[in-house]
Formats: sequence, structure tokens, C-alpha cells
Amino acid sequence: MASDARALRGTLERYYLGRSRNARRFRFLLLAFDVASIAFFIGSSLIPPTRWIYIVDGLIALVILADFLARFWITDEKKRFFLRFTTWTDLIVIVTLLLPAFIESFLFLRVLRALRLLRSYHVLRDLRQQYAYFKRNEDIIQSVINLFVFIFIITALVYVLQARTNPNITSYIDALYFTVATLTTTGFGDITLQGSSGRLLSVIIMVVGVALFVRLVQTIFRPPKARVRCPDCGLSLHDTDAVHCKHCGRVIDIETEGAS
Repeated sequence: MASDARALRGTLERYYLGRSRNARRFRFLLLAFDVASIAFFIGSSLIPPTRWIYIVDGLIALVILADFLARFWITDEKKRFFLRFTTWTDLIVIVTLLLPAFIESFLFLRVLRALRLLRSYHVLRDLRQQYAYFKRNEDIIQSVINLFVFIFIITALVYVLQARTNPNITSYIDALYFTVATLTTTGFGDITLQGSSGRLLSVIIMVVGVALFVRLVQTIFRPPKARVRCPDCGLSLHDTDAVHCKHCGRVIDIETEGAS
């Protein structure tokens, strides 16, 4: 029995932590599952809940739970495992999937699953090795994902707090429209949040949300940088056509694809 457990743990370690082709395929499969489940969470929030949605929720919860238990089993730092933010987001998502009828007001927290995208060092390593495009645009891709998560969490908050009391917000699309209009400072004014909680949420979105939104957008559209660590001063981001480190002046070697 103990030998079977050790063998199973060894197999899981090879798939989660290994560098073999099968290990990379397994991690890419998990990444694809995360993308598909997040798309389902967003899509299902746009329509009334039905039996088949609850069934799919349960199946997704079982997969996430199995992945969670496997990662917990193979880690040697179990205390540190529970101190990670992504660990608690996984637990929240699992609870919202298994008990939707009891915590309907918190179903928007399922979008937190998106925070797991590209958060694994091993997945990042695989993507850098397999895809040159990802290696060149890693910072932009990470910022796009963070912007996506930020917008949909704010949207979900607006929808949950206003859908039952605000006649102007009757669907997730209405909440998304208000959120994007506010974050971009467009402010058409055809939809406003009502009540004390609505006004407070509006203030939070305008003061905190707009600042974070602008920061994320700037990160996405800023000129690309080459990630090469200078051996003298340690600066790791340089212009893609740089010959010298702009901090200390040392000659640096940045790989290029040649003249276009």
C-alpha cells in the first residue's frame, strides 16, 4: 500500500514538475482546462442557471479539487502552500461550484480562477521554451490577463450588488457596460448605481479602479522590452535594440532575429 502511494506520488511529481514532453503536455492540458472553465463561468453568468449548468459546475469542481489535492500532496512545504494567494482562490472557487444554491451572491468569485492562469513557474518555463512569441511578449500577455480578471471581478461586484435593486442593471452585460464606461472615464450617464452601497462602489471604482485600469493599459501598450539581466548592475529590462545597459553602460548581448 505504501509503495503504491509512493509510486503514485512519483508519477504526479513527474507530471507536475518534470521536463519531459508528456509532463509539458499535461501542464498545457491543465492550462487549456483553466481557459475553458473561465470561459464557461463567464458565459454561464449571462443566462439563468439550469440543471445542466449545475452539472458542469460539479464536474469542473471535481477536476479543480483533484488538481488541488495533487499539488498539495507532492509539495514538501505544505504550510507555505496554504500561504499562497492562489491556493485560497482555488478553495473559494471549489466552494462556489459545489454549493451554488447556498452562496448565490458570491458566485462572481469564480472568476478568481483566472488568477491561476500563467501563475505556475513550470507552465511559464514551458511556454518560454516552446513558444518564442510568448517569450517575447510575456509581460504583455500577463498584463492582458490581469486586466481581464480585474474588469470581470469589478463587473461581477456591480451585478451582484445592483441586479435586484437597480432597474438599469438587469443582466451581466449591463454591469459590464457600466464598468467599462466608468473605468475608461467615458461616463455616458445612462446607467448609474443606486443606493448607498452603489454610490460607495462607484467611488471605489472611480478612485481605485480607474488608477489600476490605466496602469494595466499602460503596461500593455508600452514599447516591448528585452528581458536580459546585466551582470554588473542587475538591470533586467532593456530596449529591444539596446547595445549598452542604460543604467551602467556595460555592453549587453540581446538576441535578435536580425534585420527585418
